[in-house]
Amino acid sequence: MWSPGREAQAPTGGDPAGLLPPEWEEDEERMSFLFSAFKRSREVNSTDWDSKMGFWAPLVLSHSRRQGVVRLRLRDLQEAFQRKGSVPLGLATVLQDLLRRGELQRESDFMASVDSSWISWGVGVFLLKPLKWTLSNMLGDNKVPAEEVLVAVELLKEKAEEVYRLYQNSPISSHPVVALSELSTLCANSCPDERTFYLVLLQLQKEKRVTVLEQNGEKIVKFARGPHAKVSPVNDVDVGVYQLMQSEQLLSRKVESLSQESERCKEEARRACRAGKKQLALRSLKAKQRTEKRIEALHAKLDTVQGILDRIYASQTDQMVFNAYQAGVGALKLSMKDVTVEKAESLVDQIQELCDTQDEVSQTLAGGVTNGLDFDSEELEKELDILLQDTTKEPLDLPDNPHETLYTNSVPEPRILDADLEAELEKLSISEGGLIPSSKSPKRQLEPTL
Repeated sequence: MWSPGREAQAPTGGDPAGLLPPEWEEDEERMSFLFSAFKRSREVNSTDWDSKMGFWAPLVLSHSRRQGVVRLRLRDLQEAFQRKGSVPLGLATVLQDLLRRGELQRESDFMASVDSSWISWGVGVFLLKPLKWTLSNMLGDNKVPAEEVLVAVELLKEKAEEVYRLYQNSPISSHPVVALSELSTLCANSCPDERTFYLVLLQLQKEKRVTVLEQNGEKIVKFARGPHAKVSPVNDVDVGVYQLMQSEQLLSRKVESLSQESERCKEEARRACRAGKKQLALRSLKAKQRTEKRIEALHAKLDTVQGILDRIYASQTDQMVFNAYQAGVGALKLSMKDVTVEKAESLVDQIQELCDTQDEVSQTLAGGVTNGLDFDSEELEKELDILLQDTTKEPLDLPDNPHETLYTNSVPEPRILDADLEAELEKLSISEGGLIPSSKSPKRQLEPTL
C-alpha cells in the first residue's frame, strides 16, 4: 500500500550498480575537483564551471531515471553521491542550473500550472512549502533548500506515457471512465509512491489526455479514446456508464457471496444428516433454497445491467462504423467522377451474371450440405437423449423436481413445501450412504412454515 507521506528513497554510498563514470574510482585528482564547490560566477572560470556542470547535470538525471523516480531532493542526491565520506559541494548549483534550463521544475510550481483542485490537500498527500522557502523566493534567493521537492520534467513525461500505455493495454480500458482507486491499483508497480501517481495524472491532465472529476465523494478519471485524441469533459453518459459498471461489479460480488452461502447451507444439511438431525437438515435446505432464489433474482438484474453495457459499447462501435461509412461515401463520390451510364450498365450486367452463377453454386452446395445437416441433427438428438437419461440416473446431492424443471414453462411456486424438503432430504440421506435409512424415515406431512 502507498503511504501518502512516503518519499522515494535514493540509495546511499555511491552507485551499487556500477553505472558511475570510470573516473569515480580511478582518478582522485579529477574527483576532488568535481566534488569542490562552484565559483560564485561562471565568468570567473567558464572552463571549470562547464566541466563540472557537464559531469553532474547528466548524472543527476540519469540517476533518477535508473531509480524510476520523477521527484528528487538535494538531500537525497547528496546521500546518493557520497564518496569516501564526502558529499559533492556543488549539487545545489547544478539543480539551480537545471531549474533555469527547464529540465527541473519545483513541484509546487508544476502543480500551480495545472488544475489540481481534485487532490485532497487535507490528507497530507502534498505539503505546502515551508515559510522560509516562500520568503527566500520573494527576496530573490535562488538557493535550493535540501528538502524541497523538484520534478524531472522529461522523466515525468516518460512516466505519464508509461501509465497511459498501461491503461490502454488493461481490461479496464473497455470504457474511458475508471475509478481513481482502480487506476492507482493498476499503476502501483509503475509509480513508486502516491505522490508520483498524482503527478503523473496531473501531467496527463496537462496533455489533455485525462480529466478527473469527483462524483458522490469518489474520484473518477476519464481517458482520451486514442493516443492522439484530446479528452472530452465528463458528461452525464460517462457518469451513468460508470455507475452501471460499478453496479455490475457489486452484483457480481454479491452473487459470488450468496453462492458460497448456498454451499455452506448444503454442507450443513449433509452434516445434519450424518448426525441424524433431520429437522436441522430441513432448515438448512430451506435456507439453501431461499438463497438460490435470491441468486436467481440477482442474476436477472446482472443480466440486465450487462445487456445495457453491451448496447452502450455496441453504440460506440456503431459510431465508428458510421464514421467509416461516411468516409467511404466521400471516397466513392471522388471515384465516380469519370463514371458514365454505359460503363454503369455494363458493370450491372457483369454483376447480375456473377450473381446468377453464385445462386447456382449455392443451390448445388445447399443440396449436398442439407443431408449432412439432417444427419448431424439426428446424431445430436440421440446424444441429447443419452445425456438426459444419464442425468436422471446420477444421484444428485440436492435434486430439484425434474418434472417442474424440464417439462413445464410455468413460473415455479415461490413457496418452499416441507414435503418437497422431506423428499430432498431423503435422497440426500441415501447419497450419504444410508445414514438415515429411507424405510425408517418418518413420512409426516408438515404445514409450510416459510
